[in-house]
Amino acid sequence: MVNASKLISIGIFSLSLMIGLGTFYVISDLSKQKRREHIEEIVSQLINFILYIWMGKIILNFSLFIKDPLAILAYPSNSHAFYFAILLSTLVNLLKSKYPSKNKPHFIESLVFVLLVMTFAYEFIQMFWNSNAYTYETLIVVGFLLVLFISLREKIASSTLLIVTITAWSGGMVLLDFIQPIVTLFGYIITPWFVGLYYLISMFIIINKRRRERRGRN
Repeated sequence: MVNASKLISIGIFSLSLMIGLGTFYVISDLSKQKRREHIEEIVSQLINFILYIWMGKIILNFSLFIKDPLAILAYPSNSHAFYFAILLSTLVNLLKSKYPSKNKPHFIESLVFVLLVMTFAYEFIQMFWNSNAYTYETLIVVGFLLVLFISLREKIASSTLLIVTITAWSGGMVLLDFIQPIVTLFGYIITPWFVGLYYLISMFIIINKRRRERRGRN
């Protein structure tokens, strides 16, 4: 049976997602058709992400899964399953980026914007609903990232914007780790080693893609 705290957590996440998607739909300068397409793709990727968490949970608890597959349903997801899902999602998007037919112009910017708004809404609700004292500093960092992203998105290239945003996010997470006992993202603990790993992988993907695009123009 799912306990009340789990239901509340799911409710807060769902509300944060609706706020993120709603904000994107209202303020985006894309056409209505493009906004709907991006929202559908974002929801699809989030569903895949949840499936990747379950996949990570099975892989990390494979011996338990072999003995009693149904027990995995009750076994809580931990941060390592969350890390697995993030890295797998990143690799899937890398493979998609190699096929022009699967690319949607400006989609990554839309996804990043929705995730930033989602994170801000989630931490804001946590601060008031659960009286979580550690969300105040996280709100400041995410709020800064949101303002930075919005102010730069029309001024610099998409790949440069992603580099700036990921660098600022990674730096912010590491800074929070120094001033808070724990740093969380949607309820999962985020550690400096994972932030560093994600930063290196993301930079490799973005820079490699920029090189391919430049070679394609020449």
